[in-house]
Amino acid sequence: MTEAATAQDQTELVDDLEKVSAKFVDVKNGVGRIIFGQQRVIEETLITLLAGGHVLLIGVPGLGKTRLVETLGKVLGLDERRVQFTPDLMPADILGSEVLEESDSGKRSFRFIQGPVFCQLLMADEINRASPRTQSALLQAMQEHRVSVAGHYHGLPRPFHVLATQNPLEQEGVYPLPEAQLDRFLMQVDIDYPQLAAEREILTKTTGAHDEQPAKVMAAEELISAQRLVRHIPVGESVMAAILELVRAGRPGESQLAEINEHVAWGPGPRASQALMLSVRARAVIEGRLAPSVDDVLALAHPVLRHRMALNFAARAEGVTMAQIIEKLAARIG
Repeated sequence: MTEAATAQDQTELVDDLEKVSAKFVDVKNGVGRIIFGQQRVIEETLITLLAGGHVLLIGVPGLGKTRLVETLGKVLGLDERRVQFTPDLMPADILGSEVLEESDSGKRSFRFIQGPVFCQLLMADEINRASPRTQSALLQAMQEHRVSVAGHYHGLPRPFHVLATQNPLEQEGVYPLPEAQLDRFLMQVDIDYPQLAAEREILTKTTGAHDEQPAKVMAAEELISAQRLVRHIPVGESVMAAILELVRAGRPGESQLAEINEHVAWGPGPRASQALMLSVRARAVIEGRLAPSVDDVLALAHPVLRHRMALNFAARAEGVTMAQIIEKLAARIG
């Protein structure tokens, strides 16, 4: 390839990145008109979607998790479905099932009836209330973007994202997600109570006669193109080194930090490095930059790592938190 062709490709890449960045400014503003006081949550969720991943939303009831997913579906122009997870929910209730039909001529055949997973944005509400068997039904869909029913594969629409919610207060009658499924979520986004000013805005704008509705800003095809573009963004050696150091230092037995070896039962695997690599690129695009920096790695360390590590019994007994552990890791590269 000639230098002129390379320069032209770089110019086109810059132009495309600027267009995507401007579009996501409109998306963020569109979501912000409906969801008040949760700018960090909105940004981290959009980063995950732009990176092509799934989100686990953790928060107490009433913080707008369901409304956030519904708003994202409308703003991004995605086909959105919602499934309320309950202890009696079966895998077929999510994936679909084959039914035996008889034609007018008496010929019998099976027909596949699609479940709610055949959408572009699936909200798995209170995912930890379903049994492990039902939870595992989502594993293949989240990883392979297809499901297997009665020995036949059925492809899912593109793009396909799962936004699952979980109530941290509910302890009885729930089934904690296994490590294998937690690892499928690109980020765990924790939702906190809104600040005073934001809660005042919630009161004034959501309890009146007029309730503002979200407007469509993007289409599914535009999101797919943006996701492809993210993978072409160059990542500097310093950023890649920071990602590797952060992730590898969190593994007990390999880490040089005494706190990790003493308090961590298991650490992040290679999928955490992949998640960070994609996330820092997406964050740079959303913020209007042409390349990620080490600051992006530090900003996304908590949502990418917090669900990919586990504290041992001694750490929990001493009151050590996962946030403190990740802060120790981030301090090494900060």
